[in-house]
Amino acid sequence: MNQYIVTAYDFTDPEALPRRMSVRPHHLDAAVELKKTGNYVLGGAILNDEGKMIGSVMILQFETEEELEAWKQGEPYITQGIWESVDVKPFKVANVG
Repeated sequence: MNQYIVTAYDFTDPEALPRRMSVRPHHLDAAVELKKTGNYVLGGAILNDEGKMIGSVMILQFETEEELEAWKQGEPYITQGIWESVDVKPFKVANVG
């Protein structure tokens, strides 16, 4: 499978964090589904100096570019206006130990 690192930053308007928190259960449910299908490797929130969530990093894997695009079309943080910028780059997880 092709692996990707997704780096995404949230919008910065005053309602950005409450909006993120309201959509977060749907985002996490989607991640659980990705894990079930073998597409989710790992992920987590980017935090600011105060420990508040301001973005996300995910490592995902898909067989095809079409599957990656389908994920983007259905990702709640994209469809619900949480992430202002999303950068997806090819990635290779190092197998150590």
